[in-house]
Amino acid sequence: MGFTKHIMNYETYNLFLDDVRQPTDCLSYTHEPRYGTREWVVVRSHDEFINEFLYRWSLDQFPELVSFDHDLADEHYDPAMYHGEENYNELAEKFTEKTGLDSAKFFVQFCIDQSIELPECLVHSMNPVGKEKIKQTIHDYERFQKRFGRRG
Repeated sequence: MGFTKHIMNYETYNLFLDDVRQPTDCLSYTHEPRYGTREWVVVRSHDEFINEFLYRWSLDQFPELVSFDHDLADEHYDPAMYHGEENYNELAEKFTEKTGLDSAKFFVQFCIDQSIELPECLVHSMNPVGKEKIKQTIHDYERFQKRFGRRG
């Protein structure tokens, strides 16, 4: 078991998950220049994220850079959700639509299952709790990789 596949083995693209924003919209509050200098494949929902990713995977394409939003449906935009993890957890249990956190978990697990290195991931969500949960999911991959070592 090990990380035997690397991004260099694939044709690359940049994947941007957000229900309403375009990548350039994120420049003003993230100050991340790549939102304005790169071409992005934009997906608007969790299902679209998975479908686009798996379709491109079948064509030997893998993202070089992925950017996640958290709130992807109207039900995710409850202001109470932004005020602490307890509020977030209580509201998130009732969601019927998937969030960017679900997409990040899928993506991280896919990379682990396929023994492929996780590409660089950005989080441009304005939901502070959701943003931290996505960052934690990415950090969990890094902890997994350190524990089991980089091989290949």
